[in-house]
Formats: sequence, C-alpha cells, structure tokens
Amino acid sequence: MLKTGAEIVIECLLEQGVEVVFGYPGGTILNVYDALYKYEGKIKHILTSHEQGASHAADGYARSKGKVGVCFATSGPGSTNLTTGIATAYMDSSPVVFITCNVGENLLDRDSFQEVNMVSITKAITKCNYLVKDVTKLADIIREAFYVAQNGRPGPVVIDILKNVTAEKCEYEHKTPDKNFNKKRLATNVNRQTYTDKWSEVDKKDLDRASVMINESKKPLIVCGGGVVLSRANEELYNFADKIDSPVAYTVMGCGGYDGTKEKATGLIGMHGTQSSNMAVANCDLLIVIGCRFSDRVALNRDTFAKQAKILQIDIDRNEVDKNIITTYHVIGDAKKVLKELLTRVNKCNHKEWLDFVFSYPTETEYEFSDKNLNPKQIATAIKKIVPNQSIMTTDVGQHQMWAVQHFSFHYPGQLITSGGFGTMGFGLGAAIGAKVANKDKIVLHITGDGSFRMNLNELATEEHYKIPIITIIFNNSVLGMVRQWQNIIYNKHFSETVLDRGPDFVKVAEAFGLKGKRVKIEQELIEVLKEAIDSKVGYVIDCIIDKDEMVRPMVGAGSDITDFLIK
Repeated sequence: MLKTGAEIVIECLLEQGVEVVFGYPGGTILNVYDALYKYEGKIKHILTSHEQGASHAADGYARSKGKVGVCFATSGPGSTNLTTGIATAYMDSSPVVFITCNVGENLLDRDSFQEVNMVSITKAITKCNYLVKDVTKLADIIREAFYVAQNGRPGPVVIDILKNVTAEKCEYEHKTPDKNFNKKRLATNVNRQTYTDKWSEVDKKDLDRASVMINESKKPLIVCGGGVVLSRANEELYNFADKIDSPVAYTVMGCGGYDGTKEKATGLIGMHGTQSSNMAVANCDLLIVIGCRFSDRVALNRDTFAKQAKILQIDIDRNEVDKNIITTYHVIGDAKKVLKELLTRVNKCNHKEWLDFVFSYPTETEYEFSDKNLNPKQIATAIKKIVPNQSIMTTDVGQHQMWAVQHFSFHYPGQLITSGGFGTMGFGLGAAIGAKVANKDKIVLHITGDGSFRMNLNELATEEHYKIPIITIIFNNSVLGMVRQWQNIIYNKHFSETVLDRGPDFVKVAEAFGLKGKRVKIEQELIEVLKEAIDSKVGYVIDCIIDKDEMVRPMVGAGSDITDFLIK
C-alpha cells in the first residue's frame, strides 16, 4: 500500500500498540501531525506546555505502564528541549522512543532555520539513534527502534526524520511486532551495544557458582536495584529473599522491586540510607546485588564498600559488571529469569542471628514535632492515612525525594517514578501526567519541593486542559533544601544563593491555571485537604510549610565509608 512517510510513522506506532503520544508540533514535523489528524481516534495525543514536559510525560508513562513511551518534537529548539528528558530516561534505563523531524535534505548542513544535528547531540544519552534520509527505510527503522528501546537493558532511542522524507511516498506493509525481530543495525549511532536479550538463556555454570556462594553464606544481604523494577521481578525477589532468609536493602531506583512493608526490608541504602541497611553492608559476608550499578550514591567509597563480603552481581548489562565495584562473581541475565533459576538451586536457610543483628539498627528516622510547621514524617503519615497504598507517586529531586523514599513503603514496580540517575529537578509533574494517563484508575501523587516545582509548573496547564487529576504536594521550606543542607553541614553555613525568598504564591498559581490549591501548616489540616483533593477529582496543589533547616537524616558524606554518618 502506497503511503507517505508521515503516514508510515503513524502506521508503525499502531503496529507497536501505541495508544498515546506526548508532544509539541512545529514546522518540520507538521506532516506527521497532519497524518495524526487523519488518524484521529486511533492514537491520543497530549499537547504539553513545553517539550521537556512531553519528554518527562512519555518517560513517566513508560515507567508506570511497563511499555515504550513515545514523544514527538519539531527541529531546532523543539528537539533540543527534549535533551534533559532523554538524558533522564537514559540514566534510569527507561524505554522511550523520541521522534523528531529535521529540515529537508536540500537545507541540511547549511545552518538553516531551526536546523540542529540531533544525532550528534544525543549520541551520548541514547541507547541508539537514527537520521532517516530514505523513506523506504523508515518503517524498519521505527520497528528496530522499538525493539532496541525495550529489549535487554531498556533505554531511550531518538529517530530524527528529514522533513522531505515525511512527504515522500513508498510501499508500506503492515507487520506484527516480533520479539525475535532481526536487528538490521540501521541505527546511525549505537550506544550500549552489548546487551543480553530478556529471553536469552542464562549460563548454567554461572547459576551453579552463584548458588554455591549463596548456600555457603551465613550473613547475606540482597540489594534490590532498578533492574528488578524494570524486569517486574518483585515476586521472584520476595520468594528468593524468603528462601535464603536474607535482609533486603534497596536503592532509590529499586523502590517497589521489593515491598518496603515486608519484614526483611531494611530500607534505603547509601548516602541517605538507613542505619540498618548501611550497617548490613559493612557486616555481611555476601552482598547479592541485583540490577544495581553501584553508583556513587550507593558505593560512596569504593575502597571500603562491603569490604568484608564477597560480591555477587546480577545484571542484564555486562558493561555494568566491575565498572564501579569489583565483584567476586557475576551472572549476566534478566533479573526475573535469573531469580527464577536460582530459586530452584538455592537451599532453604535460617539466618535468625544475622537478621537480629541487622534489625537492631533503625530502619527509619524519627523527627521532633512542631506546632508551627510540618515535618517530613508528619506529611508522610498524613498521606499514608488518607491515600490508598496502591497509589502511584512521582517526585522531583532534592530533600523531598529522599524523604519520600525514606518514609513511604512502595509495594510494586512502577509505583515510585523518580529521576534517580540524572537527578532532574522539574521531572515530577510531567512524569505524573504520563503516569496518570497510563493508570486512569489510580491516584497519582506528585511530591515536590518549592525549588523543583517552579521549574516546570507550566505543565499545570496540561493537567487542567486534559482533566488529569494529579495531587501535587509541595515540601515548601523556601530554600533549595538539599543544597542548603550541604552548606549547613559541610560549607560552614555559607548559604550562598539557596534562599528562595520570592514568589510565586503556589496556591494562587494553581487557581490561575484553573486548579484547586490550599496551604497547610499542621498535620490535621493536611489530612482534611487530602480528603478534599481526592474527593474533588480535579488537579490539586497542596503547599506544605516546613522549616528551612529540616534535614534529610541519616546522611553519609560523599566519598566516605557507608557507616560514617555525618548525621543520624
């Protein structure tokens, strides 16, 4: 069937089961938007306020739905506005296909209006990318892009299409997606080239060796990383931890990979990890790390990290093995598949004495209560009283992010959506929009700070227009809280440019966008407003006033031993 390149784009999205696209139109991508108009009703399009918002929304959709998110943008500033969102998805291994359009071939490489080389710009922050100059290759490129984005270790892919290609015609034949898609290596640039298929067989010798290490251990500790969440291996991990009788710590990206309410959960590990988790790392004899890259926020001091333990790393990406921490042994494979295999090999264990030692240390920080301001624990307590525990939470980046991880228990993969690797302030609202579009029947909370929220609050317009009822909860301390905390502890209270003694009034901002807003200072007020927000079924902004010097506790200094707490 003869179709234009623009029509082929839409047809290929339908092939892949795409239901929604987030984006922002412009001159070079108009042919694609015109085709989208002709296919009205088949794919929903969410017009955001800014391309960065669209990128985060597609990312939030992907993480919460467990499938590829899709984002459109035009050339020049339209496409470069995506780069923060692309890098965010890349660092957290989120499968998003970004489709941009560039100037026509006759204008290419001439510094034409809104021309930019997206292939070069995104080479370091994509799993692979494409520049499409031939309409006959377009369909296979899109198919390959979806395959690469979601197969092995997931990640973002950029397809940049010349405008003339979207207008040219060629024969198109519908094809059903196949997990064994023959990779033709059509990508212009390929990053993370070496990866393992999710359905690949795991080396039995590796599994046998790992099983021996586990069976011999007297003091095992499991670290649940983002790979468990991406693989949706939560049930397998629960059964595995139960069988080998091991405590389980988790990284920020691992939240929801192991239910935080389970009795073996020790909480967050690393810089703001619990005393229980960090002391377990220092005293275990076997560290079983699943889908974790040993970032500098986890393995703060590589020389002393888990120095008494053998280290067994399980990861789908061979490139992550021995990159930051040298392992004793490793198993390459998808977390879900590896854990299923290990469950048939390991012995049923009893490590009561070890568990008693680990849980002799606190798994959560206590806070002093004040009548003047809310504290982080009070906010969390109020939310847990009122909001259903299956609700989805997105966050921005800063103190509020750490408080959310520390004081909420996440029960399933995709329940917490946060920027763990890139640390993107302004991520949360766009991600919440994507998560709510993907999960219409679930409440979506957007946890943010006053510094992060002001960065992309323009997406409140998107929230209102599409009637997406997100509840935004601002931890408002009128400062850049995490930076101030470092200044307070490490920089001799030199509070340089971290005080946000300025507008806007967030309640009035919410109202200006056609949403509801309230300011609260005590826990009971928050409980009442949360009830109102849920019952209202419209977008709601709750401005929670907290003290400017409230700190995230515990805290270990960067580069320090994991048990060297600056504050507890």
